[in-house]
Amino acid sequence: MRVLVGGGTGFIGTALTQLLKARGHKVTLVSRKPGAGRITWDELATSGLPRCDAAVNLAGENILNPLRRWNEAFQKEVLSSRLETTQMLARAIAKAPQSPQVWVLVTGVAYYQPSLTAEYDEDSPGGDFDFFSSLVTKWEAAARLPGDSTRQVVVRSGVVLGRGGGAIGHMLLPFRLGLGGPMGSGHQFFPWIHIRDLAGILAHALEASHVQGVLNGVAPASSTTNAEFAWALGAALGRPALIPLPSTVVQAVFGRERAVMLLEGQKVVPRRTLAAGYQYSFPELGAALKEVIA
Repeated sequence: MRVLVGGGTGFIGTALTQLLKARGHKVTLVSRKPGAGRITWDELATSGLPRCDAAVNLAGENILNPLRRWNEAFQKEVLSSRLETTQMLARAIAKAPQSPQVWVLVTGVAYYQPSLTAEYDEDSPGGDFDFFSSLVTKWEAAARLPGDSTRQVVVRSGVVLGRGGGAIGHMLLPFRLGLGGPMGSGHQFFPWIHIRDLAGILAHALEASHVQGVLNGVAPASSTTNAEFAWALGAALGRPALIPLPSTVVQAVFGRERAVMLLEGQKVVPRRTLAAGYQYSFPELGAALKEVIA
């Protein structure tokens, strides 16, 4: 297949591109900068969709960038980087003389309301209780295409674990020094996925013509808590992970609204992902972390 990947130069995009090429697909990236095997967002807006069989959008400013203050300007960037790129691709697909067979968008499990007791699958309600959940609602709405000539899939991703990026990048140093530990109470659920499985779910959604609608991009080990994650990461590194990071510190670094993403969590089950026939490479946290830090 010829696959167009928006935001394909990032952490997830790089993993997906490698996997698609290994499976014999041809990948073109949409990015801010021109280059070989790429088109720019401006070119997409002016010249329309290049001929392709599939399109994926991964573009979006990193919400949990600790170097950025959580203010109105950054919130606008977080919104526009997701909504504008998604709308641009959806418009280009709708206008294309030959529409692609499939259009896949990656959003997040922030759609589901944090809870210590609820369990969410792809049909659970959500998307309307804070900045992040309403962002997911707007983002998924921006991707919707009229008609059914193109198969549409949304993957709501958990915290992505992988080498050289994602959540682990910021955590490794304190954990290697034996200073890691749970965040806040540690009781909150921690919906995670290994980068290889997120790329695998995306490739499965592109290749398997029966897959459509929402898939939860999380590992089947859905009851993992933040404290269990911290202990498992400490164990994988051969270090203790007993020093909790107080809620007040997390709030000071990330801002109160954004800190909710770390201090509260959701138990998210990949029911439709499993039913669609995807087989996980890393269903268990221990093996996933060993691969990440190897």
